[in-house]
Amino acid sequence: MAKSSAFKSGQASTELRKHNEELLDELEDGDLIEFPRGVYSHWAVYVGDGYVVHLAGDENDGINAQMNPAVIGSLSGKRNNKATVRKDDFWDVVGDSRAEKNNSKDRRYKPRPKKEIVRNALESVGKVGYNLLEENCEHFATWCRYELAVSDQANAIKMLLGALGLGLRRNPIVEFLGQAVFQ
Repeated sequence: MAKSSAFKSGQASTELRKHNEELLDELEDGDLIEFPRGVYSHWAVYVGDGYVVHLAGDENDGINAQMNPAVIGSLSGKRNNKATVRKDDFWDVVGDSRAEKNNSKDRRYKPRPKKEIVRNALESVGKVGYNLLEENCEHFATWCRYELAVSDQANAIKMLLGALGLGLRRNPIVEFLGQAVFQ
């Protein structure tokens, strides 16, 4: 049984690697890449030669999958310095994700020319700042492509918080959590 399980795991990782290799071959400068991470997706801009530019924290993502203090604090509207715009090798970012080209917002917004998208991304390298709801990796990637920062993930969280009655900025619970994190 253990051999069968190990074989399936190896086969899955071989298929995943092949998928990501094929994707990398098909990417064009300025394409947005989505890296599903379980409860959220990480986003980056392809800038050519196997490199991506993305807003990333210590673990190569804007956040990790856990609700860490920086993420909770950003719910209160606080901006933190837990993430930096970086240029990294695609393979250092993809990890165990099945990466996908995701320019789906092209239907809603007009993309900038490829050279402008890449320039927007590269000129942002080294910039610091993160806010889950207003300045995350998806906001950064869409800003590079459309010069409009949009995050469907953040909008979904805002709707959920609104439905739960946890208004974002003026809610005492959210403000308390944000203050506790940054004191």
